[in-house]
Amino acid sequence: MAVTRAEQRAATRRALLAEGRRRFAADGYHDVVLTDVAQAAGVTKGAAYHHFDSKAGLFRAVVAEVQCELGDRVADAAEPYDDPWEQLRAGCRAFLAAGCDPTVRRIVLIDAPAVLGWDEWRAMDEDSSARHLTEALDALVEAGAIADQPVEPLARLLSGAMNEAALWLARSASAEALGQTEQALDRLLNGLRSQNHEQP
Repeated sequence: MAVTRAEQRAATRRALLAEGRRRFAADGYHDVVLTDVAQAAGVTKGAAYHHFDSKAGLFRAVVAEVQCELGDRVADAAEPYDDPWEQLRAGCRAFLAAGCDPTVRRIVLIDAPAVLGWDEWRAMDEDSSARHLTEALDALVEAGAIADQPVEPLARLLSGAMNEAALWLARSASAEALGQTEQALDRLLNGLRSQNHEQP
């Protein structure tokens, strides 16, 4: 069965993304050369520029892919729990733990803010994992587990705190630091609980 042009284009894009991701994670953005990525992926330099325009374009697509996976990881961690509070806690812990993943650490937390700029990086974070946080907080307000309040500013505060903690974890990359951060997260989240929903 003949491969269609669309299938060939999709395969080329996937190959470039996979090789770009591998190299960005291993070497960092500044040490990656797009021509080398294309050669290793078995495609021409022209094909790489056709799909991504530049190294920055390829990097942006890789960041989006990794952030989408991070959002899925957060949602998957929360999904087994029926209690909205445990969903929030599990999702937040999964987000923090991702800072210890070498690919997430290098691509999303270290290089992306510097290469893409803070505003674009934050917008991409909003599209991936931050929306799960807003949804979880909405559910907690509705259940009365936290005081009735506007969720947007609270979500921004928590998202900012967790992004900062994840960036710190990305640079320290130690199990001890992760454990300490999870404990601090629990204390922070427990401070939000309504008195009638506090754990005994």
